[in-house]
Amino acid sequence: MPLDRSLPDHPDDVHESAEELRTALKDHGITLPSLGIDLPGFASVYGVSLVALGNCNAATARRLAEVLRKAATR
Repeated sequence: MPLDRSLPDHPDDVHESAEELRTALKDHGITLPSLGIDLPGFASVYGVSLVALGNCNAATARRLAEVLRKAATR
């Protein structure tokens, strides 16, 4: 059954979103080691599931900024 995209905080959607982001970053040679699901948000009664981007080193941050700048100029 396809996900209902009108419900952005559907539990399956947050997992799928994290994996889509991981794959897109990998396509550009970027790895965010702690990319994952924010567990407190996922378990929250408020229904707000978050993708946790986590920490990265300065080189990864610069590479991510470079990719985003290039994408913005297209």
